[in-house]
Amino acid sequence: MSPLSYRDSGGAGSPVVLLHGGASSAATWDRFGAALAAAGRRTIAVDLRGHGGSPRAATYPLTGFRDDVTGLLDVLGLDRIALVGHSLGAHTASLVAQACPDRVSHLVLEELPVPGGLSGRRFLLPALLLLAARRGFDPRAMISVVRQLSAPDPAWWDRLASITAPTLVVSGGPRSHIPPARLAEVTRAIPAARLVTIPVGHRVHSLDPARFHAAVVPFLT
Repeated sequence: MSPLSYRDSGGAGSPVVLLHGGASSAATWDRFGAALAAAGRRTIAVDLRGHGGSPRAATYPLTGFRDDVTGLLDVLGLDRIALVGHSLGAHTASLVAQACPDRVSHLVLEELPVPGGLSGRRFLLPALLLLAARRGFDPRAMISVVRQLSAPDPAWWDRLASITAPTLVVSGGPRSHIPPARLAEVTRAIPAARLVTIPVGHRVHSLDPARFHAAVVPFLT
């Protein structure tokens, strides 16, 4: 597949790679990216395959999203990064941190969809609500992702123990379709993880940017 589209703030600061959720794009991180830049960090906000300016793909395996991101890191010559992901981007970030623990200095998993821990219909609902206003993604991507995340994945759970980076798991609380109890399980499975709850729903970084920034920026810096 062709290289991913991304937004690079430039600068000499330590890099933070930002991965959006399904049916979204790199633009969702504009406000948070500005906060990180103000803290002296370089940000790279990525359009995942099938989203934004990145190419549409023939298939959308979850490991494909991971490999796209690690390939971009190679192209950019980034050996060690902080990694922030929301929803689908959080799952992708978890796969990168499992496969390449030495490349991830800090990990933020916002509203991570846990394999087998939610129904496909409930997970798809937010994407369908966004679809009317946003056409910048391949609907086949979400159909494929929902199908894969609706199935249990014991190996994914086992590999959480291989994540060595300090990890912040962000829950949107009971207003979200991601069960907070499952995110608590994820937190316990990652050796150096802690959980923060900002009870505003699934899109924490958009719905309450002030509290999201207050929790995440100091963690990364």
